[in-house]
Amino acid sequence: MIGIALVSLGMVLTPGPNMIYLVSRSITQGRRSGLISLSGVFLGFATYLTATCLGLTAVFVYVPAAYTALKVAGAAYLLWMAWNTIRPGGISAFEARELPVERPGRLFSMGLLTCLLNPKIAILYLSLLPQFIDPSMGHVLLQSLALGSVQVAVGTIVNGLIVLSAGALAAFLAERPVWVRVQRYVTGTVLGAFAVSMATDRSKALVSA
Repeated sequence: MIGIALVSLGMVLTPGPNMIYLVSRSITQGRRSGLISLSGVFLGFATYLTATCLGLTAVFVYVPAAYTALKVAGAAYLLWMAWNTIRPGGISAFEARELPVERPGRLFSMGLLTCLLNPKIAILYLSLLPQFIDPSMGHVLLQSLALGSVQVAVGTIVNGLIVLSAGALAAFLAERPVWVRVQRYVTGTVLGAFAVSMATDRSKALVSA
């Protein structure tokens, strides 16, 4: 459980689709909107956990091409995000911008969709989670639920803290343009490195049962 908690913490602190969406919404519409969006992200976590426990990983074990397609699509998405972050004229996730004000239902659904399409979360559940499961230590389904719940808790708490502090951090960076540029390049570099690692990974999906 400690191992999956550390992996989850490292991944949630790496800028990605969830963080960018939650930060942008929190800055544009306030903390309440950010928390509503976070509730959609939470449901996305729970959806992946449920699907994994019900055997979705087995599909990728028996259909390797589907697993490869998932990784390639995820890598391409991360590269696109990296380019949009570091390209000339790109903007930081913590930089204020004009966005349409959305209703609570729309905020929730977009948070859910952003999480479901997040390649980091897909890889975490479908590839990494089964590696922490030891069949000799008890019921595999219960282990999956316990380990997955740790990830959900870590992801929700950290993203919640990001939502609550996004406005203050944006104001801090607004007065320090050099820091904004550094944040952009660091974010873009991390996203690009993760994309290359995902695209060149030759490991196969592991089933937890």
